[in-house]
Amino acid sequence: MQYNVVMVESEEGFAVSCPALPGCHSQGATHDEALANIREAIQLWLEVAEEDAGREAEAEGARFTRELVTI
Repeated sequence: MQYNVVMVESEEGFAVSCPALPGCHSQGATHDEALANIREAIQLWLEVAEEDAGREAEAEGARFTRELVTI
């Protein structure tokens, strides 16, 4: 999947966020470091979202499975 990110340069380095994933932010001293860090942040955000969805489904008595879908 591809996500658009917003990067802001300041005296301290680069702040970067992914608007499609609320609360998914990172930073880096350089442009490349910030991009690497937001990639990791996106992966972690998605993992946590999947875990949360599974817990909610199980709490409601639903069966939770994982499927791979290519878009």
